[in-house]
Amino acid sequence: MNKNLKIILGVIYLICLSLILFAFFKFVDVTQITDYSYIRDNTKVLIGLKNQNIAFFAIIFLIFCIIWILLLGFGSPIALISGFIFGKITGTLITVFGFTIGATLLYFLSQLYLKETILNYLPKKAIKLKNIFNKNEFFYFMVFRFTGGLGIPFGIQNVLPVLFDMKIKNYFFSTFIGLVPTVFIINSLGEGIEKIIETKYEPSLFDIITDPNIYLPLSAFGAVILISFFIKNKIFK
Repeated sequence: MNKNLKIILGVIYLICLSLILFAFFKFVDVTQITDYSYIRDNTKVLIGLKNQNIAFFAIIFLIFCIIWILLLGFGSPIALISGFIFGKITGTLITVFGFTIGATLLYFLSQLYLKETILNYLPKKAIKLKNIFNKNEFFYFMVFRFTGGLGIPFGIQNVLPVLFDMKIKNYFFSTFIGLVPTVFIINSLGEGIEKIIETKYEPSLFDIITDPNIYLPLSAFGAVILISFFIKNKIFK
């Protein structure tokens, strides 16, 4: 890869990352992030903005999801926020599309420009998966996504298929399908938190953990972890 191109891509990456971090600290007061009143008041602002033009707000959030995954590579907080703002159905669709597009773009760029670097720095645990994925890249990568990547960070999961030159189409659809269950559960939890904030002025911890909007998604998440553990031992042994 051309040295100047590497420098240009690196500068673009740092600029975009800096803009995201600047926007976060500009509009979010981290000193009050645990203050319930602060969260409640800002929730009303977000919901109000969404209700003014839901289509426009959804597009902006989708673009934000794509950029976030492309630059930062982890998505659980964004999935929680999307459920909080849009609800579990719409939030899941927006988030999964955003994550899938962002991950696919990262994979494409990595395959195009950073293949040798990635192959040199991927952990041995990831390299050992190459023979498994080569059997049926679509199926095994979809299951891999569902299991949370066997403990491999999401950012590394996104570039892992560089190992076996996975087709872009297979990458996109296996990622999309594999992410749906977990993202749906996290979005459901986000929706549950929003409903608690909307209906209860200052809920206690007991009110939160006994609310079905909270304990049902958490129970489902626990079930996914158990299923993932079983799949890891059977398929990725």
